[in-house]
Amino acid sequence: MTQALRKLVTFDEFVAKYPDNSGRRYELHDGVVIEMPPPTGDHEEIVLFLIERFILEYTRLKLPLGSPKAALVKPPESESAFLPDVILINRSNLVNEPLWKKESTLTQAESIPIVVEVVSTNWRDDYFTKLGQYEAIGIPEYWIVDYAALGGRKFIGNPKQPTISVYSLVEGEYQLRQFRGSNRVESLIFPELNLTAEQIFQSAASDQGQI
Repeated sequence: MTQALRKLVTFDEFVAKYPDNSGRRYELHDGVVIEMPPPTGDHEEIVLFLIERFILEYTRLKLPLGSPKAALVKPPESESAFLPDVILINRSNLVNEPLWKKESTLTQAESIPIVVEVVSTNWRDDYFTKLGQYEAIGIPEYWIVDYAALGGRKFIGNPKQPTISVYSLVEGEYQLRQFRGSNRVESLIFPELNLTAEQIFQSAASDQGQI
């Protein structure tokens, strides 16, 4: 479970103090500092696999995108700041981001084509809190990669099974499509991306050269 450090803080206070030198990862949820659970090896391998595939795709398409290591996402009019597992940024819009230069923080949908959360024990944050906030920002595409089937049954079905949920923004609201097994994951941002759900799940344990 995540550990909440209960003192309410502002966004400015948060970015001034966190991250610290402990190696821990933190987010700010409506003024509450949340210590994120340490990632497992499987979690990190999936993150790396997706970053690599996204980089290959936007490089092939010659798009002005990038994948920073630790960029924060700040919803409008909120004392919150999220640290996505994977985030792609539109580098051409960074000049319009008031918090980017000093605080590596993004506030505009035009700067964030895709965010990905790889589900850990704090799965409610991904399916409830972040889903609503990313939609409010207007981020075009939000992936939830639930490789260990940790999410609630109302999100990934009964019986629970590994699922990739892709939320695409249509007329200001997220529309959901889900992918399992040999389903090719469909992305509006990368329509030619040739990647199945199983390939993503297996990246946690497989030799990357064999995928």
